[in-house]
Amino acid sequence: MSFFDTLQTQTAQERQALFAVPVIRDALAGQVSLDSYIAFLTQAYHHVRHTVPLMMACGSRLPSRLEWLRGAVCEYIEEEYGHEQWILNDIKACGGNWEAVRDGRPAQSIELMVAYLYDLIARGNPAGLFGMVNVLEGTSIALATQAAGTIQSTLALPDKAFSYLSSHGALDQDHMVTYKQLMDRLDDEDDQQAVIHAAKVVYRLYTEMFQTLPRAGQHEVRHALA
Repeated sequence: MSFFDTLQTQTAQERQALFAVPVIRDALAGQVSLDSYIAFLTQAYHHVRHTVPLMMACGSRLPSRLEWLRGAVCEYIEEEYGHEQWILNDIKACGGNWEAVRDGRPAQSIELMVAYLYDLIARGNPAGLFGMVNVLEGTSIALATQAAGTIQSTLALPDKAFSYLSSHGALDQDHMVTYKQLMDRLDDEDDQQAVIHAAKVVYRLYTEMFQTLPRAGQHEVRHALA
């Protein structure tokens, strides 16, 4: 079995737990409120803005034996640069307060996830950062390809409110093809275990984030009871 396939097998339980979260099931079924979409974009901003700094830190600490992986990191940095601004633009197009998001703090789960990844690079195995890539890109592919269009039609939002999610459907599918090739080339057991462990941690914290998002109907119910 290739390492990419091993990674998917060993993180299957965590992945299933993520996609079992009610707000994700709702989104995939096209049941989403504007509040929940903006809340998702808000948390996306707070981790996406660290993607390039994390990749830069990872590239600087990879050992010479992984020079081929450092080259891939450089390409990834170029492709990901500025995507956090797309998210702020989407929030603005939704009528949300993008400045408050930019200047605010993330949910605790996202704050912990980002801190864990910086620490992993600084004190652990920097190759483990690719566990994050597996989780975030795999999730965005599912949301973009299966939910973005339905969410847009349900909320009657313009295309410019989906620049991040829609673009990442096709972009991340291409990334995952490259990612599979990279992971199948990663033949050191310590590197492989670092990726698997990081993916499990990120899945857990990402799942916690989605569990805090408001579900469609909850906002209306709260107002009706007020």
